[in-house]
Amino acid sequence: MSPTLTALALVAVGLVVLTVGAGWLVRGASALALRLGLTPLIVGLTVVAFGTSSPEFAVSIEAALAGNSDIALGNVVGSNIFNIAFILGVAALIAPMAVDRKLVRWDIPVTLAVAFALCTFLLDGVIARWEGALLFAGLVAYTVHGIRASRRDAAAAAAEMDDEMRAAAEAAKGPLWKGLAFVALGLAALVLGASWLLDGAVTLAMAFGVSQAVIGLTLVAAGTSLPELATSVVAARKGQPEIAL
Repeated sequence: MSPTLTALALVAVGLVVLTVGAGWLVRGASALALRLGLTPLIVGLTVVAFGTSSPEFAVSIEAALAGNSDIALGNVVGSNIFNIAFILGVAALIAPMAVDRKLVRWDIPVTLAVAFALCTFLLDGVIARWEGALLFAGLVAYTVHGIRASRRDAAAAAAEMDDEMRAAAEAAKGPLWKGLAFVALGLAALVLGASWLLDGAVTLAMAFGVSQAVIGLTLVAAGTSLPELATSVVAARKGQPEIAL
């Protein structure tokens, strides 16, 4: 089989695996939200967001270690553009996106602040280790705050339930191991599918002589963002807009 046909096969198989993995991840994440007392929004902002971002993480780390900073940075910036402009747009076309007030009051401003911080760090043309450490520390603080707030909100909502509603909610909870298994399988399929698709896409791009910067901003960014696309589309179709957002 020629390299071009092999690359096309990798892209096709990668898309199939991504779709299957997205379904498993949304199913498992929804179950964990009920079992662990977390709201769907915080599950989407943590478990699902981190899991579907693992391809970007792996590609950017590998590119940085290899000295290909254009691909690493282009992947990060391009993926965020793709996430907001394309993925959110497609998810909203499938189903109207009900926006949680907390998202507007807290999470969107955090998103804008992180983007502004990145622009500031890039003014001298270098992202130093201490700047990377500062960004990582901010992520840890944001995640801890989100989980604590989510558990308070879930507890408050549970307190307002009557006995019938509480019984229905308990019945909807599945075994903890089952939710964890679906999340693990979904994440594994997403990473594997994204890897195959990315390998095929980069091989096709290199055959046409595309530069590393362009590859990072377009094909690599779009390829590593496909787990988010697949997960958000499935979440929107299953009536879980908060996970997609």
